[in-house]
Amino acid sequence: MEHFNAASAEALEQTLLSCLRSPRWSRRVAEHRPYPDLDSLLAAADEAAYDLTWPDLTEALAAESLPTLPPDTYSAAHTALSAAHAAYEARFGHVFVICLEGVPQGECLDHILEGIRSRLTNDPEEERTVVADELRRLARQRLVHALRGAGNCATSHDGAAPGR
Repeated sequence: MEHFNAASAEALEQTLLSCLRSPRWSRRVAEHRPYPDLDSLLAAADEAAYDLTWPDLTEALAAESLPTLPPDTYSAAHTALSAAHAAYEARFGHVFVICLEGVPQGECLDHILEGIRSRLTNDPEEERTVVADELRRLARQRLVHALRGAGNCATSHDGAAPGR
């Protein structure tokens, strides 16, 4: 936490924006420094994410990319995933996001496809709630990984590689 608390405003902004492309979220998390420990930081990040409006979330969604598949994935799987993404984007008007926290690498494709298929049945308002939660979970996961990468001794609460 020492590195995070002592980082320059510019460096901190870049780190936070790499976790969630929401300037409002980034400012809120940064304004509450210093944090005594990782749990306090993650609680503040969650709280800031819960307070985001739909326009804030739309801005963050615009910077998200599709989940990547392992290089040895069959081309049919890529085709199925592309078709599912297209259906999702046509229905909701934005990219599909999902946090793969705790999902074993070999099960990511099935988890993504199942997530898209089940969420396609949501009404738009329901999906906004799910999207907000997925973005919050992604931001939290990415923040833990960013802290670990900065030489902090942050212990992961998820143990998974970054994912969407």
